[in-house]
Amino acid sequence: MEWIEVPQLIRNADRFREVVTIMAKHGLADWMSGNPAYWIGRIRGAPEVESMSTGERIRVVMTELGTTFIKLGQVLSTRPDLVGPDLANEFAKLRANAPSDPPDVVVAMIETELGAGIDDLFRKFDHEAMASASIGQVHRATLAGGEEVVVKVQHAGIERRIVNDLEILVKLAEIAEEQSSLLRQYRPVQTMKEFQRTLMRELDFHRELRNMNQFRKNFAEANDVRFAKPYAEYSSRRVLTMERFGGVSVSDKAALQTLGLDLNEVAHRGATVFLDMIFRDGFYHADPHPGNIMILPDSVSAQEQSALAVKPAIGLLDCGMIGRIDDELREDLEVALVAAVGRDAKAIAEVVSRLGQVPGDFDEPALVADVADMIDEYSDQTIRDFNLSACLRDVVDIIRQHHVYLPAKVAMLLKVLGMLEGTAHQLNPDFSLAELIEPYGEGAMRRRFSPRQLYGRMKSRWDDWDRLMKLVPKDVAEILHSLKQGSFDVHLQHRRLEPIVNRLVMGILTAALFVGSSALWSNQVSPKLFGVSVPGLFGCGTATLMGLRIAISIRRSGRAENT
Repeated sequence: MEWIEVPQLIRNADRFREVVTIMAKHGLADWMSGNPAYWIGRIRGAPEVESMSTGERIRVVMTELGTTFIKLGQVLSTRPDLVGPDLANEFAKLRANAPSDPPDVVVAMIETELGAGIDDLFRKFDHEAMASASIGQVHRATLAGGEEVVVKVQHAGIERRIVNDLEILVKLAEIAEEQSSLLRQYRPVQTMKEFQRTLMRELDFHRELRNMNQFRKNFAEANDVRFAKPYAEYSSRRVLTMERFGGVSVSDKAALQTLGLDLNEVAHRGATVFLDMIFRDGFYHADPHPGNIMILPDSVSAQEQSALAVKPAIGLLDCGMIGRIDDELREDLEVALVAAVGRDAKAIAEVVSRLGQVPGDFDEPALVADVADMIDEYSDQTIRDFNLSACLRDVVDIIRQHHVYLPAKVAMLLKVLGMLEGTAHQLNPDFSLAELIEPYGEGAMRRRFSPRQLYGRMKSRWDDWDRLMKLVPKDVAEILHSLKQGSFDVHLQHRRLEPIVNRLVMGILTAALFVGSSALWSNQVSPKLFGVSVPGLFGCGTATLMGLRIAISIRRSGRAENT
């Protein structure tokens, strides 16, 4: 890539020169040596860096370059499948703290965004920030009605700086992919575009407000889970006002024990909340580190705790990073869970290759063999002793060895499960997340082979066939029209197609019902009668009757044609 091909970098020449200079100083810009921009940026030689590992140097560079690069490192810390476990662990050390803006700048931002004076908006506003991170800072305040809130305010000018840095990063990714075969394996362009979308969404506080409302809706019936209430009338794209929680972070074990709480019970309840979000709602908080989880002792009185055994609520903070599980991903996860229970390495490998992007020289039998070896390694562990984090790391290692690129939503889910177990282990080293997940896996198996799910999948396939049949006549007509321009004509005519398609669909439905019911029977799914699974027995019987009906129908139609 030539310098004249990157006008965005010309607009940000000073910043680009700073980026390349810092990279060169730490010995990380040699891959740019064939590009004129490298020599523009490298104004002095690299110092001694032999004592630092490559990962450490990259982390130092990101820290020196500031907000956008720190955020990139934090995102990459969730992608061990892409950058490897060593780099991911190094990036996880990045902290996006930043100095707070002066009070007059903060007040000006709030008044501009909300269209009113600070004294008109709040009865009380603390000009000293509670905390300041890379994108924004948080202030205590009190609304006119007496509600105690926190106000999250975006740093002045941060959006423009981030946009400029993102333009530079995208161009650097293009240079890296073009000139370095080593860096090309990390798919820098695709990774940077995903990061660009993620960070631009994080700059819009409206999204976090909507996330909070969605979580509050999903847990409206749960008295022991709380998400902060957002105040839309006091919020904008750069300002977010929300309910202020008073509680104890789960990272403070001593304070939790002072409250007389059972740490194992706290870990169990907290993990259950996240598993409900993942497997029940398909919409989950994607940053379950201890600082974002609180115990709210003021949510119940001491009398209620002692007399009614009511537990303090769990409060979740910072809803800016969320994950979603769509129907397609949910189906793949259910297939993977069922395959894991049945130790079916081939099925797991098929899910992995279907979810991710595989290279041109992908060797599926080798992937199946590696998955089978991993399953054998964990087969002698009880569910209580099962180390889910280690298993997930092994899965990621296998995926990375075979150069399978996982979509961001899958990588995020794997990372969240690992973080969740790590957070729970801080409270109780003997906590087993796998044991807690087991009922969700059993539920997934029941749903997968339930008559409703089977009918839904068959209906979906029928819809696909129906759409195909609607498109075929038009496509055939176009082909015939083109053939007519030649020396011969082609005419196609179908007779009695509808009965044939109906029988085909019924046959597929019958086979699927029989296979699913057999699985229910063999797995002894409850309820059971005389030791036999009732759903499995009923399904197999129904499938047998349907098969007999199809056979009789075919025989009758054959007699009718002969007469």
